[in-house]
Amino acid sequence: MAKYDGLDRVDLMENNEYGYCSLVKAVKQVLDKIEIENKTLAKITPKEREEKRLWNPVALREAVINAIVHNDYTLEVPPKFEFFDDRIEITSFGSLPQGMTEKEFFEGYSVPRNKELMRVFRDLDLVEHLGSGVPRILRVYGKECFRFTENFVRMVFPASEQVTEQVTEQVTEQVTEQVKELVRIMDKEMDRQEIQDKLGLSHRENFRSNYLKPALEQRFIEMTIPDKPNSSLQKYRLTILGKQLKKFGKNK
Repeated sequence: MAKYDGLDRVDLMENNEYGYCSLVKAVKQVLDKIEIENKTLAKITPKEREEKRLWNPVALREAVINAIVHNDYTLEVPPKFEFFDDRIEITSFGSLPQGMTEKEFFEGYSVPRNKELMRVFRDLDLVEHLGSGVPRILRVYGKECFRFTENFVRMVFPASEQVTEQVTEQVTEQVTEQVKELVRIMDKEMDRQEIQDKLGLSHRENFRSNYLKPALEQRFIEMTIPDKPNSSLQKYRLTILGKQLKKFGKNK
């Protein structure tokens, strides 16, 4: 699983491997990581607060499990999950099963590549043996999210367009000038002292209360080690929302 800064594979921010264990455990680790990355975006309307995930969680879960269960492991090529600023790409080795057409694939016909693996996952209620996974994905993202090559199947899920809407609303109604300034000076992964120095701030509590904390709470920045917030190696980076805010500020 990889996470990139930008829209291509040039600047790698994270590279996590979940192999060398049972595939059941690996699936759960991948799903847990994706749950963290699949942020919930909120938009305040006159009537109510609307919330939406970056990616549809049902379709994403189906895609993850399908990529692992139907991957061709004969050449020891693992499935790959990649996060970009505007999308997630899920790639599995092995094209369509022999004899299956794209039309049959999209109509939900199921031809398990790894029958024993499918049986185990079905016994654990991780999959259904009904060919319902692909229709669930198609309902949300359509046929255009699938890419077939001679050796690979790739699914591409674009991030929710609500990101830009949320930025526009927050910029005009919620975001303080301090948070905007912090986002503006962020151009890489930076530790607390680097950010504080670049902002020209000497008072640590003022920086924490008025800059760092609200930027984290509004999800414009994120920790590089979220499970250890007090780590001496902790750094911060812009989220997709933060990059949209920075771009919005430049355009304005």
